[in-house]
Amino acid sequence: MIPAAFDYYRPSDIAGAIALLQEHGDDARVIAGGHSLIPMMKLRMAEVPHLIDLQDIASLKGITISGERITLGAMVTQHELIDSAELAAKAPILREAALQIADPQVRYMGTVGGNVANGDPGNDMPGLMQCLDADITLTGPDGSRTVAARDYYEAAYMTDREDDEILVTVSFDAPKGGYAYEKQKRKIGDYATAAAAVQLVKEGGSVASASIAMTNLSDTPVWSEAAGAALVGTACDADAVKSAVAAMLNDIDPTEDNRGPVAFKRHAAGIVLARAITRAWDRA
Repeated sequence: MIPAAFDYYRPSDIAGAIALLQEHGDDARVIAGGHSLIPMMKLRMAEVPHLIDLQDIASLKGITISGERITLGAMVTQHELIDSAELAAKAPILREAALQIADPQVRYMGTVGGNVANGDPGNDMPGLMQCLDADITLTGPDGSRTVAARDYYEAAYMTDREDDEILVTVSFDAPKGGYAYEKQKRKIGDYATAAAAVQLVKEGGSVASASIAMTNLSDTPVWSEAAGAALVGTACDADAVKSAVAAMLNDIDPTEDNRGPVAFKRHAAGIVLARAITRAWDRA
């Protein structure tokens, strides 16, 4: 289908984009890579009279690594996450996750900011950023503010971002220890039926800390504090993994859709988490 008619804007700075958002209010939306918004516009599920493209805003681009702090500009693409050797050395889970998003054509255009910002429960980056305890920086007419990724998502497509704010960066400390991003999907390029992000630290033969987040198993990404806690102090043996999976299953709330019934999704979630924990432990 063809989207309804709209006016197109391409500002060169954040101030210009915010001014357009204020001018047009609810009739305006920003677009980053476009892989979420454009299909909805073409299907007439979203009508956007004023479309604001962020592609020309240089300050939204670039990967910055300062000591152990990593900052990703909102317009950094998935391909750039994959292609950056320095980022892969500091936070290899990002590359592993990005390689499982859609296909190369999408990854050349799809952005970190677009994936994180809009609250789609099927996107991969929101859960990963919760696993990494990332901070999201938003800029609006009243200045900038920072929100923890673990507090940012409120419901499906509902977030803490105000309509006249733009997500500008995502930042986090370089993760330590072992990692894994495990994803089950129907076919290459599809959203996850279930996905798990795991970071854990091994000290003296046991788990010193663990962070676990799940994707597309509730109306928001799920950072399962209980699942991580179930691993801490253990040797990450089979019983510990089972305990972590059981804790995670208490935190998710999947719904039936064309990816399967609830029972299947819960089964898939348990499988992918167990695999992710095992790989992270081996890498630690």
